[in-house]
Amino acid sequence: MNATGYLSHDVLVIGSGAAGLTLALHLAGQGRVAVLSKGRLQDGSTWFAQGGIAAVLNDSDSTEAHVADTLVAGAGLCHEDAVRFTVENGRDSIQWLIDMGVDFTREPGGTEFHLTREGGHSARRIIHSADATGRAVSSTLIEQALQQPNIEVFENHLAVDLILQADPGSEKLRCTGAYVFDSASDSVKVFQARFVVLATGGASKVYLYTSNPDSASGDGIAMAWRAGCRVANMEFNQFHPTCLFHPKAKSFLVTEALRGEGAQLKLPSGERFMARFDERMELAPRDIVARAIDHEMKRLGIDCVLLDISHKPADFVRDHFPTVYENCLRYGIDITREAIPVVPAAHYTCGGVMVNQRGRTDLSNLYAIGETSFTGLHGANRMASNSLLECFVYARSAAQDIAQRWQQVSAPQTAAPWDASRVIDSDEAVVISHNWDELRRFMWDYVGIVRSRKRLQRALNRVELLQREIGEYYSHYRVSSDFLELRNLAIVAELIIRSALSRRESRGLHYNIDYPEPGAIARDTILVPTNFAGQDIKLA
Repeated sequence: MNATGYLSHDVLVIGSGAAGLTLALHLAGQGRVAVLSKGRLQDGSTWFAQGGIAAVLNDSDSTEAHVADTLVAGAGLCHEDAVRFTVENGRDSIQWLIDMGVDFTREPGGTEFHLTREGGHSARRIIHSADATGRAVSSTLIEQALQQPNIEVFENHLAVDLILQADPGSEKLRCTGAYVFDSASDSVKVFQARFVVLATGGASKVYLYTSNPDSASGDGIAMAWRAGCRVANMEFNQFHPTCLFHPKAKSFLVTEALRGEGAQLKLPSGERFMARFDERMELAPRDIVARAIDHEMKRLGIDCVLLDISHKPADFVRDHFPTVYENCLRYGIDITREAIPVVPAAHYTCGGVMVNQRGRTDLSNLYAIGETSFTGLHGANRMASNSLLECFVYARSAAQDIAQRWQQVSAPQTAAPWDASRVIDSDEAVVISHNWDELRRFMWDYVGIVRSRKRLQRALNRVELLQREIGEYYSHYRVSSDFLELRNLAIVAELIIRSALSRRESRGLHYNIDYPEPGAIARDTILVPTNFAGQDIKLA
C-alpha cells in the first residue's frame, strides 16, 4: 500500500468463507490475490456450518438421484443445467478438499467415509466432519491460504462500494475494485484489481431471528445491485426449522443431521406432529418442516417445539453430534436424556446476484460465488447441504474462467480517492441501532415464514422511509461498520419485499396466505436496477 491508501492486486476477493478462500487458493499460482474479511477469518457462516456437503460418493447413489432430489426440493424453479453442473462436479470438489487436508469422518475401521442423510435426500450422501464440518473446512482452507505467498489476507475490512470504470474499447463499464472501510484505522482505502469476486455470503441478518453470524448482512448483493447487476429470487429465504430456543443462546443452529439420524419433532405434550403435514415426516424439506413448526406454535400459542433424539444410545449421540451435545449441555440440556427446545430462524438466502456457470455477473470482470450468487441451483427451496457444494463447484469454475482471461484484462486506471471532506463524525449513533432493530423486527413480523400482501406492503412502506433516513445519514456523517451493514441490509430488505410482492403464488419457501396455491408456470423473479449494466452474457 502506498501513502495515499491505494492497494493493487490481480484479483480482489471480497469475502473469506468457503467460496472466497477456495477461489483464492485456485488462483494463487496465477498472481497476487487479496482476500477481504469483514471480521476475523473465523467469523463467517462457513465456520459455523454443522451438517456437511452433499455429493454422490458411493455406488449405491447416483448423479440422477441427486439431481432428481434437488429438483423436487426446488419446487419447480431449479435450473436443471445448474443442478446437473453442480452435482456432476461434486466428487472432484470433495476430492480437492480431501487433498487440501480436510479431515472428514470415516466409518469404524477408517477406510470409508461416513455419509449421513438429511431432509429431501433419498440416499446417504452427506460427507461431514462430525457435526462441525464448516469448522473443519474453514480451518483447513484458512491454514492453506495463509501459507500462500501470493494470497494477502485483510481482516476487519468491510467493502463500501464497488469501483466502476470505462471498459477499454467499449461503451460499458467494468468493475476495477472497491472502496473498503478498515475498522482498525477507521478509514476508507482503495483496493484495485483486474478481477473482483463477491463472496460475501447471504443476508439472513435482515431477520430478527437467524442462525447466521452477524456478518450475514447481504453486503455483496447490495453492492452489486448499486453497481447495476440484476438479482433474482430474493423472496426465497430459507428458515432453518431447528435453532436452539434458550434466552442465553445466540444463533445456535441444531443440525438437520439429527433428524437424519432419527430425531423426532414433538409438541410439549410429547405428541409427534409432522405426520399431519408430510408423509416424509421429519425428513421433509426444510420449508415444509419450518411452516409446520410455525403453524403449531401459532395454533397452540407456544414458544417452541421439541426435537428429541434421546431414544438413541447416549454414546451414539455424543459421538455423532459432539458440537450440539456440548453446546446444549452448556445451557443445562442433556440431549441424551431430554428433548431440545427449538424454533425456526432465518438461515439461507436462495436468491442473489445473477451469474452464469462461470460465476460472471452482468458487470464486466465482476464475479459472484457462494450464497451471494443466484446460480439456479436451489430454486424455491435449498436442499440441505447443497450450498457448500455450490461454493466449491462455482469457485473453481470462476477461477478457471479468470485464469483463461488473465492475459486479456488490463490493469485498471487509478481510481478517485475516497472523499470524506464533507462529512463529520456522528453524534447520533442511536439512529443506527434503532433503525437496525426496527428493520429486522418488521422483516420478521411482515416478511417471515408466512406472508400476506397487506403485511408486505406495510413492510415496503417502512423500508422506503428507512432508506431515506439512511441516505440522509450517509450524506452527512463518516461511515462505520454498523452503518455500512445497516445500509446494505435496508437494500436487501427492499429487494426481498419487492420480490415477494411480485410473486402472486405460494411456492417453496415463499408462502402467501392471499395466494396459497402454486401457479401453473414456475418463473424466476428477476429485479433489474435502473442502472442495469447489461452485459451480453447468458446468465443462469
